[in-house]
Amino acid sequence: MHFLYKDGEEFVFMDTDSYDQTNVGPVSLGDAVDYLIESAVVIIAFHGTEIVGVEMPASLELLIAETDPGVQGDRVSGARKPATLQTGKTIQVPLFINPGDKVKVDTRSGEYITRV
Repeated sequence: MHFLYKDGEEFVFMDTDSYDQTNVGPVSLGDAVDYLIESAVVIIAFHGTEIVGVEMPASLELLIAETDPGVQGDRVSGARKPATLQTGKTIQVPLFINPGDKVKVDTRSGEYITRV
């Protein structure tokens, strides 16, 4: 299913085969809500009309919405700082990452992988 948009507290998805739209609450999506951006493709498993699971890609490329600016030379091995993704989730990134940078994030662990 394609994630279309957020409608209040619910997330609106479209079935890519039938084009039917489904509203899904954040509780049903679990940790997937931390990584949903418009047009993201996810696999939603249903049992009847009840959602029993959500599968995200193993990694996604997301923009850094907010973090302290990086300083030239800040490449100390292992040093990290908090950064807020475009989805609102906060992750730890290396010191050289700036607001507006695109990063690859592991959706299973929530960890920074690399700058894109």
